[in-house]
Amino acid sequence: MPAAGDQPPRAVPHTLTIPSRFCGPLDSANGGYLGGLLAGYLDGPVTVTLRRPPPLVTPMTVEGGAEGSVRIHHAGTVIAEAAPAQDRPALRVPDTVSMAEARAVEGRSRYFQRPEFPTCFVCGTRRGRGDGLRIFPGLVHGRPLWAAPWAPDASLADGGPSVRPEIAWAALDCPSGIAAIEAHDISEDAAILLGQMTVNVAALPAVGHEYQVVAWSIRREGRRLIAGSALLRQGDVLAVARTVWVTMRRPVPRTTVGVEEPS
Repeated sequence: MPAAGDQPPRAVPHTLTIPSRFCGPLDSANGGYLGGLLAGYLDGPVTVTLRRPPPLVTPMTVEGGAEGSVRIHHAGTVIAEAAPAQDRPALRVPDTVSMAEARAVEGRSRYFQRPEFPTCFVCGTRRGRGDGLRIFPGLVHGRPLWAAPWAPDASLADGGPSVRPEIAWAALDCPSGIAAIEAHDISEDAAILLGQMTVNVAALPAVGHEYQVVAWSIRREGRRLIAGSALLRQGDVLAVARTVWVTMRRPVPRTTVGVEEPS
């Protein structure tokens, strides 16, 4: 299984367009997917900060920045920024689950009783096999851990046996949000938005194998919910994410996403 760091970072292109397949909400891209695309322009663990909802099927301008950073913008507005991680998450998890345990709790979270984003590329219940990732984490009985099985299909690879890095990032996104919502009992009159994601990838999942996706809450800091997630295979930790979610009252303004750009 190839290590994620075996390939050099990609050159920064002038534009990047995200196909509609990779949506989170119906009209914007999954944040983890965008984060993985931006991380591909850097080397090693990366922190991606989201500023605005990433548009779909829309060319966005990508620019290199100071100290190895990359930013993407559209119509004069910064959408997201990526930079080398200053505090990478360690390749370990607070607890693990067997594949049988992950299968047993699949979909057994309160979120899936009334999913807010049923067409999401990662956790959308309306996405078919070979289209969405269909990762449906549920709470493991007696433990503060959410888990689900995941078997990536051939459409997620890029000419080799492993999934593309942005697919691994996407798989780590939604499970951490579901864990954050349920661990802190966020009410239905509030929403959470992904503001920042830091990922440390040791190896990329391979097509045709089955993995466990696990997620957990780390802490709450006012409106900010910090959570973790990981991809596991036979007890090995392939990738770990630390995410920052921001709570907001509904309705959420369309121009808002998790972290405001500093002035």
